Amino acid sequence: MTNSRRQFVKDIGLAAAGMAMFRPDQLFAAAPADRKVRLGFIGTGFRGQGHVALALRRSDVDVVAVCDVDDRMVQMTTNLLKKSGKPMPKIITGDNYAYRQLLEIKDLDGVIIATPWEWHAPMILDALAAGIKYVGTEVILGITLQDHWDVVKAAEQHKAHVMMLENVCYRRDVMAVLNMVRQNVFGEIVHVQGGYQHDLRGIKFNDGNNPPGVGVEFGPKAFSEARWRTEHSVHRNGDLYPTHGIGPVAMMIDINRGNRFKSLCSFSTKTRGLHDYILSKGGASAPSAKVNFALGDVVTTSIKCANGETILLQHDTNLPRPYSLGFRVQGTKGLWMDVNKGIYVEGASKQNDVWDDAQEWYDKYDHPLWRRWSKDTQGAGHGGMDFFVLHGFVEAIKRNAPTPMDVYDAAAWSAITPLSESSIEMGNERVDFPDFTSGQWMYRKNDFAIGDEY
Repeated sequence: MTNSRRQFVKDIGLAAAGMAMFRPDQLFAAAPADRKVRLGFIGTGFRGQGHVALALRRSDVDVVAVCDVDDRMVQMTTNLLKKSGKPMPKIITGDNYAYRQLLEIKDLDGVIIATPWEWHAPMILDALAAGIKYVGTEVILGITLQDHWDVVKAAEQHKAHVMMLENVCYRRDVMAVLNMVRQNVFGEIVHVQGGYQHDLRGIKFNDGNNPPGVGVEFGPKAFSEARWRTEHSVHRNGDLYPTHGIGPVAMMIDINRGNRFKSLCSFSTKTRGLHDYILSKGGASAPSAKVNFALGDVVTTSIKCANGETILLQHDTNLPRPYSLGFRVQGTKGLWMDVNKGIYVEGASKQNDVWDDAQEWYDKYDHPLWRRWSKDTQGAGHGGMDFFVLHGFVEAIKRNAPTPMDVYDAAAWSAITPLSESSIEMGNERVDFPDFTSGQWMYRKNDFAIGDEY
């Protein structure tokens, strides 16, 4: 950042200090840190059950109510609750709007939403309108760009906190690299990469068999996410799941905290993978063999940032491949790449122009949060990182404080989806990125995981 920009940021920060607009990064009056938190859970599929299970492990959380429209998932969650030995919460089921009964419960401190994507924004808005001050939502935030604006404005209006439960921000190697970035190991960061590169064919056509995909159906007759997720691949073409890749690197380059996304441009390949999978599993007579899928097999998005960095994202879920988020963090002194688990730092690596084993660097720069809470992460989902998202959400409520990731993060990361769709639809045109912070990005500080503070 140039001296003139730094001075501008300082000046605008002083001017903004007197603004009356609510900012989710402002601390409320401190609340007792040892009080119990009363949570409700909307959506108890496998992801929702993971959150419930983690909440039940905590002595500072009361699970007050759970809601789902799927009787099988409700029963699985009920069994989970019974095994915990804790008081049975209110079980709510019924039609798609049964969750509104949960929102009417008095003295509810927060809700966690783990439902199909298209329900996230409506449920968040209903929760905020009902007076819920803390809402945790699974990715993504909304479907349309307007969904994202609606949630941001509602959070500001109701002086409430909306946290996207992006667990990869807490992956152990990612946090070690964040620590390295903040200690200037890689020098000034110029380019970052990430993505969602995950063979989801078995999930998109999960008919409940093992292995899945024998019937290669999706929709109401399918199982789990195939009931709803695959429809997005039928009708939409864009980066449908950007937050695992963008969230961690956004924190490393201070997005919404002295930096912001300015524009993006997206490209999509032809679509072959899902159709080929159907033919290989069920043949030409399979129920889905004649479906035309809109989603390109690989979607690539380039983003330009206000401070000059570039970002490359890739969405790749329709083809055979090992799982990878494709991280790359590159600066003026060196870089990290997670695919080869390698780090190279000029003048510090063992050999010139030869990768170091990244684990040695991870150990040296292990983040304080992982050093403090590693024992508590044992048994938590996704290698322990699920512990941190619920932990951060609960601790924020207990302290009446901002959540570690706020509504502006949720909106910026998730809006990549509708913006990428627009870019592709317009022939790969550059699309300007909205500023959901309304200029606040210029003076907000990056206090995400700055130590072992909670």
